[in-house]
Amino acid sequence: MFRISCIQLRSNNNILHNLKKTEKFIIKALKQKTDFILTPEVSSLFSLNKKQLLKTCKPMNEDKYLFGVKQLAEKYKKWILIGSLITKINKKKLVNRSVLIDKTGKIRAYYDKIHMYDVVLSKREKYFESKTFSAGKKIKSFNLPWGKLGLSICYDLRFPNMFRKLSKAGCDYISIPSAFTETTGKRHWHSLLKARAIENFCYIFAPAQGGTHYNGRKTFGHTMIISPDGKILKELKKSEGVITVSIDPKLPKKLRSIIPSLKSD
Repeated sequence: MFRISCIQLRSNNNILHNLKKTEKFIIKALKQKTDFILTPEVSSLFSLNKKQLLKTCKPMNEDKYLFGVKQLAEKYKKWILIGSLITKINKKKLVNRSVLIDKTGKIRAYYDKIHMYDVVLSKREKYFESKTFSAGKKIKSFNLPWGKLGLSICYDLRFPNMFRKLSKAGCDYISIPSAFTETTGKRHWHSLLKARAIENFCYIFAPAQGGTHYNGRKTFGHTMIISPDGKILKELKKSEGVITVSIDPKLPKKLRSIIPSLKSD
């Protein structure tokens, strides 16, 4: 068994403020005897204003939020997944990047969000991530001390083939750090997360942004940790905070041996 913690934030456009809040919840997770901590999508900076982001964001080797979290991982000897950072890859390009850090503070893997959230939910609510971010091209996974983790971010949740590839590659856990909108979260968040868990017999770790942000945008929250058979092990509704549960690394393989659906396609 090992202990997993998912942090729920309401990030704003101030990187150091968001880092300070993240540290507070990491320390809270440590008190809950955690082994592995995950933060939501866009933990470091919550914005879709490309001009502002190009001015503010840095490459990974200059990112203050990333540097701060690496220090915390090393100090407390814990694995941490930054759900995502907005990272500058050249003068005109940004990516939405999930970063896995080991207990020595070293970056072990990162994943750039593949599926861009380009939707028109209403006349007032529209999102065009492809105008701000360059899409990633590679599915990523990594062998943690407790089993294999598949990496994804938010809107990827709606693309089951991606999760199928991760589970068939041997992933026991899949991270889905998110900033789901209030509008779609109410309709789809719980159902989609449970479906991805059940159809792949994977644990789902889904740290989320939650609440009304400084720019008026509303995110759904409801950070969850879900078992491979679709049971919600713990959930945090709207408030910022952290949830922690014990995980049985043997359960995914046990369930796959009972119902061998991953072998059928």
